[in-house]
Amino acid sequence: MNDLFFLPRAEARGNKDIFSTFFADCITSIMKELRKNIFTLRSYTPIPFLLAMIIFAQPTLMTMIIGAALVAFGESIRFWGVAYAGSLTRVTGSVGAPEVITAGPFAYVRNPLYVGNMLAYIGIGIMSNALFPWLLVGAAVYFAFQYFQIVLGEEEFLVKEFDEGYIEYKKNVPRFIPRIMPYKHPSQANQHARWDEALHSERRTFQALGLVLLALFVLWYMR
Repeated sequence: MNDLFFLPRAEARGNKDIFSTFFADCITSIMKELRKNIFTLRSYTPIPFLLAMIIFAQPTLMTMIIGAALVAFGESIRFWGVAYAGSLTRVTGSVGAPEVITAGPFAYVRNPLYVGNMLAYIGIGIMSNALFPWLLVGAAVYFAFQYFQIVLGEEEFLVKEFDEGYIEYKKNVPRFIPRIMPYKHPSQANQHARWDEALHSERRTFQALGLVLLALFVLWYMR
């Protein structure tokens, strides 16, 4: 009698567990596809924000100086990272890496290019002074979400590809907030900056930044 009484409850729990597992699998699949799409489109997602920052720009001398300094700092970090990561920074199809880069800025933070991008975008927002602070806050929140999702996908690939080699690096170097002292690893002896390749790879970035900064300078000058 007791077995018959508890049987429906056991079946209900079993059905609930099946539904929960199915729901979790669906969410995981959706998030993986979302990360893949975000990674592919990451070079284009800043465009709407940049256009809004130009259209609604109200720059002042102070915002231009502070913002330009932050843009320069962010792009310097990005350029330094590109010099070590190479042409892989321009990949738009799928995540890939021939080795775990631990030298240069990667000795301080695991994602220096994304950190540099965030600083540059915030700097442009400060220069523009457009719809301040809501446009700047909205852009910062979106790009924080975007890069967090991209990094989760990249880390999943790197753990599968390099196993303990990446896990050790991941334990010692922060994702976004740089450590004070550089991480030391034997692999750094064979990893060197390739400045010529970085300069070639970053031409489009320099061109885009130059156009945006020029537009903001003209708008500020005409005020």
